[in-house]
Amino acid sequence: MDGENLQERAAARTQDLPGAELTHPFGDDWDVYKVRGKVFMLQTAVLGQPIVILKATPSDGLALRTAYEDITPGYHMNKRHWITLHPDGALDPLFVDDLVTESYLLVVENLPKNQRPVDPEVFGQHA
Repeated sequence: MDGENLQERAAARTQDLPGAELTHPFGDDWDVYKVRGKVFMLQTAVLGQPIVILKATPSDGLALRTAYEDITPGYHMNKRHWITLHPDGALDPLFVDDLVTESYLLVVENLPKNQRPVDPEVFGQHA
């Protein structure tokens, strides 16, 4: 998936995440996606290459970085809790959707219960 498609796919996924909003607190070069004021995804370009930065548990982040060349530690973020997705590799679009959703749910589960737009324990599960 090339860089534009990677960022477009990740951004499109946020449309289905309740309470997700796009902000630009760092200027027009950074798309920052938040839920209830907390960041769950960032998009920018590094050396002309579009990237997507997502939250991950430390164990998941390590496993993903080990398994995929296109996933590295979070650019300008805590390297244990954030990952960076790079384009032009083997990242499947549905896998990108899952990573965006997981990042969102990691943030939601740390919100006070009365501020959660969804229940992270059951969001996305079908009856």
